[in-house]
Amino acid sequence: MRTKNILIATSITAAVLGLSACGSSEQPSSAAPMTSSMAAAPSTTESAAAGQFGDACSAVPTTGPGSFQGMATDPVATAASHNPVLSTLVTAVKKAQLVDTLNGAKDITVFAPANSAFDKIPPASLNKVLADDAMLKKVLTYHVVGQKITPADLASGDFKTLEGATLKTTGSGQDFTVNGESHVICGNVQTANATVYIVDSVLMPPAATPAG
Repeated sequence: MRTKNILIATSITAAVLGLSACGSSEQPSSAAPMTSSMAAAPSTTESAAAGQFGDACSAVPTTGPGSFQGMATDPVATAASHNPVLSTLVTAVKKAQLVDTLNGAKDITVFAPANSAFDKIPPASLNKVLADDAMLKKVLTYHVVGQKITPADLASGDFKTLEGATLKTTGSGQDFTVNGESHVICGNVQTANATVYIVDSVLMPPAATPAG
């Protein structure tokens, strides 16, 4: 089985966020003898790609540190820093000094806004949040849940975030929303310590919506 045939088939971030399987593994033919390399364990690429879904997954690099394979080997903040789809989020995370917090956490879930999600926020409002460290940290930690969330869990979920408030998820198949308005556009992305769902809108915790 050739590794190059185990590529992500795209249908972003569905990019971060419907989410159709971006990769699959092939079974070796019983008619052909297996070499030692064919009998080896599934590659990192194969493992990382399995189960990812969403139209925006096509915007994720197919090779290198920012690819699904590359992200699977790094903790979440580092993984996101290599992915051009999440560059605005990474800038915000660094400014809020949350890199070590996210990288040091275990089995978390991150609802990661794609760059296009930040574009939806009026510039004045976005600049206001970025200039307020306390507000920025509040908004960003609202996107993080301290447990691993599977796609099946998203069907009807009510999760407490690191910020303290809860967020709700609904949907089925490969069509999921968060808080009834933000859509998962590339989902089930794995990093070394987190599951990432790339979403198309920035999530605002209760009473934290900035003035326009």
